[in-house]
Amino acid sequence: MTENLDATDWAILNELQQDGRIAFTELARRVNLSPSATTERVRRLEAAQVITGYRAEVDLERTGYMALAVVRLKYPGTRHEPLHRLLAERPEILECLRTTGDDCYVLKVAATSMGQLEQIVDALAQFGSTTTNLVLSRPLPFRGPSAVPGPGLVRSVGSAGGSRRDTP
Repeated sequence: MTENLDATDWAILNELQQDGRIAFTELARRVNLSPSATTERVRRLEAAQVITGYRAEVDLERTGYMALAVVRLKYPGTRHEPLHRLLAERPEILECLRTTGDDCYVLKVAATSMGQLEQIVDALAQFGSTTTNLVLSRPLPFRGPSAVPGPGLVRSVGSAGGSRRDTP
């Protein structure tokens, strides 16, 4: 279900995506609300599962992962459980997306060496053909959404249909 987010909700989301550890008082100041209203809005966004968690962003190179790669996998079968087990067992696989098109999966993989990357790609190759691309740089690292999607696609936070009362 898509939630109806107003400009203040988006401001809160933008600030939290920049700094998930920001104090509610500082967040309130930045979005022009009282701390209690800000806390209520954050809790409502969490309850509606718009905010699904808070994470630390880790510098891969400083933690020993010198190679970052994107691996595309063509998976000819229909039994995906064995692949899902491998994904759970290999912490080097940072992200996996199931996609349409020629490739069934796109994976983001971090490795401490080219040898380790080769081992991971070999493990994935048992499920189908792979194409591996090394990441040279990240001109735009992952970022979450920061704007309202197209009109007519939203519902209210905390309700099944109607509009939400916004009280500062």
